[in-house]
Amino acid sequence: MALAPAPATDAAAALLGRLVELGVRHVVLSPGSRSQALALVAAELERRGDIRLHIRVDERVAGFTALGIGRETRMPAAVICTSGTAVANLLPAALEAHHAAVPLLLLTADRPPELRGVGANQTTRQPGMFAPTVRFEADLPVPDQTDGDGCGEHSAMLRSVADEAVAASLGAGVRSAGPVHLNLPYREPLSGALPSWLGVPSAELGTVVHHDPDAAPADAPSEDEASGALYQGGGGIGEADVPAEPEDPFVLVRGPRTVVLAGADAGPDAEALAHAGGWPLIAEIVSGARFGRNLVHGYRALLSDPDLGGRIERVVVLGHPTLSRESSALLSDPAVEIVALRGTGEPLNLNGATVAADTVAVASGDADRAWLGAWVQASRAASVGLAPPAPDADGLASAVPQERLGAIAAELEVIRAPLDRAGLVDAVWRATWPHDRLVFGSSRLVRVADALLPGKKVPVHANRGLAGIDGTVATALGIALASQSDGRPGVTRVLLGDLALLHDVGALLLPPHEEQPRIQVLVGNDGGGTIFDALEVAAVADPEVMDRVLYTPHAVQLEQLARAYGWEYHRVTTRSELDQVLTSPVTGRQLIEVPLER
Repeated sequence: MALAPAPATDAAAALLGRLVELGVRHVVLSPGSRSQALALVAAELERRGDIRLHIRVDERVAGFTALGIGRETRMPAAVICTSGTAVANLLPAALEAHHAAVPLLLLTADRPPELRGVGANQTTRQPGMFAPTVRFEADLPVPDQTDGDGCGEHSAMLRSVADEAVAASLGAGVRSAGPVHLNLPYREPLSGALPSWLGVPSAELGTVVHHDPDAAPADAPSEDEASGALYQGGGGIGEADVPAEPEDPFVLVRGPRTVVLAGADAGPDAEALAHAGGWPLIAEIVSGARFGRNLVHGYRALLSDPDLGGRIERVVVLGHPTLSRESSALLSDPAVEIVALRGTGEPLNLNGATVAADTVAVASGDADRAWLGAWVQASRAASVGLAPPAPDADGLASAVPQERLGAIAAELEVIRAPLDRAGLVDAVWRATWPHDRLVFGSSRLVRVADALLPGKKVPVHANRGLAGIDGTVATALGIALASQSDGRPGVTRVLLGDLALLHDVGALLLPPHEEQPRIQVLVGNDGGGTIFDALEVAAVADPEVMDRVLYTPHAVQLEQLARAYGWEYHRVTTRSELDQVLTSPVTGRQLIEVPLER
């Protein structure tokens, strides 16, 4: 018996079909009853090769997977979920997308309006749930009739809404890229026959009825607050073209002693600006800008130096700096001129007088070579050599037994030396190249890496919008899936602590029939939250209380955890073992445990 058409299915086809036309290529789906029409249409679009469909049973994991895809591609992935608490689980990813300016589409199925507020099952007030964070939101009308040819008024409205949603997610007409929420209520029947016009370009279906493009969505920024960010500060790795109104750049005149400060997601533009201005480049490890001749090593100590950091008169900020108190103190100084390029969800203004700019230009004139030279000289002195010592080739080849045995003993000592945090971050950094991706969790290791690692032009990601440990593994999986699509080479490496892994352990679950990404999750396992050992609380808390409520020790066996989820497992304790794992071919998912001292 043939299935009958259903309004819900026709509406889902109109919306998702238009998103595909607009360039959306990834859909992340968490199964549910109320969203079944969207799920079946997404499955058909996958069958036709129009999208890549990723199934995740946990909506929080789904949200962060889509976030990772958006981070890598700078195009939004669509997340589909059912009604009720499923929707609330998307909030952490929406918050990160907002603060980090990552495009994201949230498509939440809902019960019809007459069931809200009357105690109906699996029903809450979903409209407005993400209001403080979204670039655009709409609680759409319930489809009440089928659309025989795809030209009906409701289908046309949905295609128009899709246009607005994608544009807003990319930052058009608002302060930056970010999340968009479309709430989609359906009445029964919740699914039916797929319409024959699914996949037909909307231009062939007839005239599309558009909304007023000048009408601001609910909770949108005012006209004075809104700006189309020409500089794509929230990306740098495969950015998309975003419509924006042209405006004159902010001109950085010569004269003030200037540094360029690159925070998370700054990208290569920060290095290019520092080079053009002849200014020192202070680049966080998560910035994607830690390379070039002007790069400053050991920047934390140098910012505290009165002859260097104490003489800064102007800071040009790209991205979102979060990793050092020295940077925060500099950006909070009202005596320093701060120019921050827009590109994050909230404008940077720690000193109350920061100037926001969409683009900047460097004025003509001679660079202050003495200023740059002082930083470069201090940077060289502050650089740290982390590589293991090279073998004594002469000693190993010596015919004198004592010399040869001494060289062998020295080499064995190096090989058997246990890994510490510095050796771990150095090994991962050295193994990663431009075709790879490196993802840092908000764990102690990212601060070690920021303090020690030298310059290298590699693509780096981190959820530093809110600097939480939420969704690190799921985000990295999204990055891996997007960066390795179409047969592209490379490995995605994730460097995080044990608590960050356990917080997102559900992300390890992947459907067996989906393509497996090449990913190495490296877990520095020190048995708890040792990041708190370096905070003020360690000096005032009772050690027993400190362990219980902050360090939070655990006894999880990561090998059993990895194997339960179908991941290849390695436990390494020495640098030579780690180097071997990092340089061996990676064909799927690996969890690499590195035991560390507290």
